[in-house]
Amino acid sequence: MGAPDIARALTRIAHEIVERNDGAEDIVLLGIPTRGLPLAHRLADRIAHVEPSFDAENSCGALDITMYRDDLFKNPTRTIGVTSVPQGGIDGRVVVLVDDVFHTGRTIRAALDAIRDIGRPRSVQLAALVDRGHRELPIRADFVGKNIPTSRSERVDVRLEEVDGEDAVILRKGP
Repeated sequence: MGAPDIARALTRIAHEIVERNDGAEDIVLLGIPTRGLPLAHRLADRIAHVEPSFDAENSCGALDITMYRDDLFKNPTRTIGVTSVPQGGIDGRVVVLVDDVFHTGRTIRAALDAIRDIGRPRSVQLAALVDRGHRELPIRADFVGKNIPTSRSERVDVRLEEVDGEDAVILRKGP
């Protein structure tokens, strides 16, 4: 996927989020760092374009899942990130988790645990730019930019302008 493909996918996801939730009034976007956070901001901007009353800046936050991961024992020296919840909080609202690549489901399981510690949303939905399959947990994405069937030995690298200086999704052969 190139930059135009990513832009189109995010625009479509924004429309789907608004449609599924009958508007954007109670939506909070929480990006999972690193690349889920800029994607959440881009989605918030697109939702504001569709629903002018949506406050993109105050409806977007970051959800650090570092301490909720089930693989901490493999790499215990991880940098703890910042969780920033929009001013209105998440209680009673629709939280849309945003991540770049949806793979095994373990990152999202950690995110659900982290959400439980910061509030009680009305519902939680998942938006992913790429779904590459190979689920290990019974979790599915509500909104997907592109399904890319992969083998377990392949990697999907998402590159974003805000982090990497370019927008691209690249499929690579394994390590």
